[in-house]
Amino acid sequence: MLLLDRVLRTVVAAGTLDVTWPDGRTVRYGTPGTGPAAAIRVRDAATARRVALNPSLAFGEAWMDGAIDTVGDSTLYDVLDLLMRNLAKGRMPWHARAAERVARWFRRLQQRNPARRARRNVAHHYDLSGRLYSLFLDRDRQYSCAYFPTGNETLEQAQVAKKRHIAAKLCLDRPGLRVLDIGSGWGGLALTLAAEYGADVTGITLSEEQFRESNARAEAAGLSHRVRFLLRDYRSVTDRFDRIVSVGMFEHVGIVHYDTFFRTVSRCLAPDGVALIHAIGRPDGPGVTNAWLRKYIFPGGYTPALSEVLPPIERSGLLVTDIEILRLHYAETLRHWRERFARNRDAVAALYDERFCRMWEFYLTACELTFRHQGHMVWQAQLAHRATAVPLTRDYISRAEAEAAARTAAQSPVSTGT
Repeated sequence: MLLLDRVLRTVVAAGTLDVTWPDGRTVRYGTPGTGPAAAIRVRDAATARRVALNPSLAFGEAWMDGAIDTVGDSTLYDVLDLLMRNLAKGRMPWHARAAERVARWFRRLQQRNPARRARRNVAHHYDLSGRLYSLFLDRDRQYSCAYFPTGNETLEQAQVAKKRHIAAKLCLDRPGLRVLDIGSGWGGLALTLAAEYGADVTGITLSEEQFRESNARAEAAGLSHRVRFLLRDYRSVTDRFDRIVSVGMFEHVGIVHYDTFFRTVSRCLAPDGVALIHAIGRPDGPGVTNAWLRKYIFPGGYTPALSEVLPPIERSGLLVTDIEILRLHYAETLRHWRERFARNRDAVAALYDERFCRMWEFYLTACELTFRHQGHMVWQAQLAHRATAVPLTRDYISRAEAEAAARTAAQSPVSTGT
C-alpha cells in the first residue's frame, strides 16, 4: 500500500481523491477546490501493489474484478476524469514513464497483424453478440466517430451527418460509381451510398458476425444488386474502384503494415478516383496503445500520429488532397454510447456477466476522457492520384451535404398540422 500511496501523491495534484485502504483508513490526495473530487475503495494489499507497479494494466483489471470500486456518490467517470486530467499535465510516476518507453521497443511486434492474426483480433471484439451493439449504438449501428455540426445533434442525427460528410468528400457526382468500403462494419455506410447516391458498393470485413448481418440488411433493403459484402482481408483485393472509403478500420492495420495498406489503396483506386480514410489519431507524436485496452478490447490496435501516416502515403504515390481534424466529436459520440450502455446495463448483464459490464464501462469511459483530456482526435485524409480529382476549394463539401439533407427532407412525409 505504501507504494501506491506514493504513486497517488505524485499523480493527484488538482482536485481530490479520497482512498479507503484495506485497513479502513481513508486518505485524501490532492488539493480541495482545485478540480474534481472522487472517492474509491481498494479491497486488498495485493491489488494496491499490482496497481502501483503496473497502473496502465492493473487499474482497469482491478475495476473489472471489483477490487477497486467507487465510494458514496462517486462514479467511475468521476474517478477517471480526475486521474486523466492530472495525467494530461504530465503527472505520471517515473516507473510508468519508463514502462511506456520500454513498450515502444516492442510495439512493432505487438502491432504485427498478418491476415490470420488480423481475423483473430477482429473476432475478439466485433464477433460479440450483435445484440450487445444494438444496446448502445444508433439504429444504423455506426461504430465510429459521429459528426456534430452544431454539437446539439442526437446520436442518430450525428451519425447521419457523418455519412453525409464522408459521401461529400468522396465526390459521388454520378450514379454507378464503384466503391470499395474497407472495414464495412454492419453495412450502414455502404447501404447509404447505394441507396442515396446510386453507388455500386463492395464492402469487406473480417468479422463473420458483421458479414452475415450486413448481407442480410442488403437483402432486406432490396439492395443486393448494388451492394455486396465479402469476408476478405484488404490485402487480397485486386479489383479497381472509382472510390475507396475506410472508416474506423485503419486503427487495426498496425504500423508494420501501413505501406501495404496505402499501396493497396493506390493499386485499387482508379486513375481519376478519390479515397477517404477516417481514423483515430494522437496529437503528440508516436506512442503505444494502453496495455489494458490492447489486452481486453482491441488486440493489435493502435491510433497513430499523422507523422506515422503521411510518409507511407507519400511512398504509395497517392496525393493528399485534404486533411480534416475532428477534435471533440468522438468524445461526444462516446458520451452517447456510455449513457446508452448505462441505460441498458441489465440487458448487457443478461447477455454476459457483471465483469463484462464493468469492463465495457471502463472502456467507454476511459476512451471518452482520452479524447477530452489527452488530445486524441479523428483525422480524415482524402487521397487521389491526380490533383484534379477533386474541386479546387472545399466549398463543394458543405454544398453536397446540404443537397443530401434537402433530398432526405423532400422524401420524408411532412405534416401540415391541419
